[in-house]
This record gives sequence, C-alpha cells and structure tokens, in this order.
Amino acid sequence: MPEMNIIQALNHTLHSAFAKDPRLVVFGEDVGAFGGVFRVTSGLQQAFGEERCFDSPLCEQGIIGFGIGMAQKGLKPICEIQFADYIFPAYDQIVNELAKMRYRTGNQYSAPLLIRTPYGGGIHGGHYHSQSPEAQFLHTPGIVVVVVSSPYDAKGLLLSALRSNDPVLFLEPKRIYRSLKQEVPVEDYEIPLGKASVERMGKDITLIGWGAQHHQNMEAAQQLSSEVDVEVINLRTLNPLDINTITQSVQKTGRCVVAHEAPKTQGFGAEIASQIMERCFYHLEAPVKRCCGLDTPFPNSWEKEYLPDAYRVKEALLQTIKE
Repeated sequence: MPEMNIIQALNHTLHSAFAKDPRLVVFGEDVGAFGGVFRVTSGLQQAFGEERCFDSPLCEQGIIGFGIGMAQKGLKPICEIQFADYIFPAYDQIVNELAKMRYRTGNQYSAPLLIRTPYGGGIHGGHYHSQSPEAQFLHTPGIVVVVVSSPYDAKGLLLSALRSNDPVLFLEPKRIYRSLKQEVPVEDYEIPLGKASVERMGKDITLIGWGAQHHQNMEAAQQLSSEVDVEVINLRTLNPLDINTITQSVQKTGRCVVAHEAPKTQGFGAEIASQIMERCFYHLEAPVKRCCGLDTPFPNSWEKEYLPDAYRVKEALLQTIKE
C-alpha cells in the first residue's frame, strides 16, 4: 500500500475517477497544463485532454456559474477556487443558485458540482491566503461542506463527493498538504458524507475539530494523556453535521471543547455548542468551551499566536475539566 501526502492522494483519486467517469471535468485558474498552484491537478490535462481539464479566466463568479450550467447538462464538473479567500466573488452563485437548485425546481433538477479549494493558515499567507470561511456557507441549506484532515480521508471523501448528487464544498487544509503522509489504498473506497470519526476514545472530556486543527487536537490530547482521558472527534463533514456521534460522546464525558481556526464569534463552534446544550444539557458538568482563531483579520506576523495550537487547546481542556 503506497504512502501519500494529501496532494498525492487527491491527484491519484482524480486520475482514477477521470478514467472511470467520462462526465468528469475540472477547471479553474492554472489547473490545466500547470496542474494548479499546489499541483493537485497535475497530469490531468496530459492524460485526458484539454476538453476535460482546462484553465479559466480569473473570475470566481464565472467559474461557479459555468460549473452550474455544466452540472445541469449532465456533466460532473469540479471547480477549483485557487484559495478559499477568493471564493467570495462567487458567493451569490453558490448561495442563491447552486445551493437552491434542487429546492427551486421542485427536485426536477440538481447541480452536482464539486468546489475544491485550499483553506486555512499555517503557511504565512497573510489575510488573503489564510482564511477559514466554512461558517459563511454552513448557514446555507442545500450544500454539503467537507473538510479533509488526512491523505486517507482525502481519497475516501473525494470519491464520495464526486458521486454525490448534491453540490459539495470540499475544503483542503494547505498547512498539511505535504507535511502529513499516510498509507492510502490504491483501490476505490468511500467515506460516507455526514459521518464523523472518533479518532481517540476517552471518558473525561470530548474534543471536537476538523481539518488541520484536528492534528493540534490530537497532540493536545496526547500531551494530557497522563492527567485527562480525552475523546477526540474529527468531524470530516460539517454539513450535514453528525450530531449523533457528538451527542453520544458528550453524554458519556459530560464536558466538551470545540476548536477551529476561524474567528470565535459567530463561528461554527458556536452552533455545535448550541446543539450540544439542546441535546446534552442534563449530562453537562461544565459549559461547552470554544478554542478558536481570534476575532481579527488573519495576521501574517502574528500567525502563530492567532492559530489555536496544541498548547491553547490543552489549556482549554484543563479549564473545562476544572469548572
């Protein structure tokens, strides 16, 4: 079984999927001959031709609008937005057209469009190349939101997303694009959308995260292993949210910390905390705590202080245990 990083796993999966499904096309800025700025689409144009892998103008609204039309005509388009920070010019197309297609046509039409985009900090990209915008799209019914955290997950979640009949926003944490290697099966496998993974069993407190943040959570749990037995959940899919797995864990442990890179105020951690309160109120021994990015634009020079690292997560866990 070969070892791959996340980029290699995504590229391998795209090549395999393109060979099996002639409806698949991919386009975006520099994704053609160049293979994308992170080389995720490397070799696709050479292998499958310019009609199935091609460059687009620098216009995110146009990329998504074009993809919606292709999806309605029976193709399975993959749109790459070069950085998640650049997705906002396409916000209207995603929220008002793509996500509502099935609803506004009475289920007569769907737009199974996959939007791939690298997100998050950790590469000193400053405020134009480091944001985590998942919360802006989680308030929109009709779109699946997936966040990758490992090479194994990257392949299984990508195949599930490609085979979904609903639009999918597929977020890839560029901080761990190349730094994390893992054995990935060559044969196809799917990881179900909407199903979280309990990556570490524990009895004292539940720790929830996704994407690159999950690895900081695992490190914090390991550092505290002699003092606190931490159960760690990797959500994988944010919408639909696997609230059942969360509920079962929190009802067992009685305490919970939610950690994410995005700013704390109005972040998705607040929604998770609210749902936990609704379902687990009489099981809680302490308030649900959030450990998140700061409520500021993403700072280049203060990136290390901005991101919730293992130390900050560990402190949040200890504070919650003591309450």
